[in-house]
Amino acid sequence: MKLYYFPGACSLAPHMALREAGLNVELEKVDLASKKTETGVDFTTINPKGSVPCLRLDNGEYLTECAVLLQWIADQKPSSGLAPAAGTPERYRLMETLNFIATELHKGFGPLFNPALPDAARKIALENLQGRLGYINQQLAGKQFLMGSGFTVADCYLATVLGWAGFLKIDLSPWPNLGAYLGRVMARPAVQATMKAEGLG
Repeated sequence: MKLYYFPGACSLAPHMALREAGLNVELEKVDLASKKTETGVDFTTINPKGSVPCLRLDNGEYLTECAVLLQWIADQKPSSGLAPAAGTPERYRLMETLNFIATELHKGFGPLFNPALPDAARKIALENLQGRLGYINQQLAGKQFLMGSGFTVADCYLATVLGWAGFLKIDLSPWPNLGAYLGRVMARPAVQATMKAEGLG
């Protein structure tokens, strides 16, 4: 397998999941501005969307979209507990959570990375994001991890997205469960190894 990634981008989530599952993967960094991989390949010939993450499977096929990659990785190693079994009510709850992270949080942070975003638009984006962060803060009340006591791929995704708050200078202190949760996830050995491999820790 090969994971095409950019340090700290949403590709960090499947990278974490791969390490949590104990699966061997080759890494290839992508320059998202030039759309070139570190070996000089035009990344759009690999993923026409031009975005990471992209996972080349052992059969030569490519798989994209963070929430999908996370579930695929979990299903390669069911014993890891990274996702409930397919078809169970718990799996649909995981899928529900992954979709919320992808569509509400991930996309909510997206505009804030644009330095040309007008102040009025930035204010609206932040206000929308605050409501979603409040929701996740409530979901984490009394829990170690998003789905309860066990670490899942949803935590890989949420921790990745919450990590962007520091880069964007968004104060998470109004939501105390988020900071404590992020600390728990980032302390995991596989997560620390992931951060080190991407030059982030």
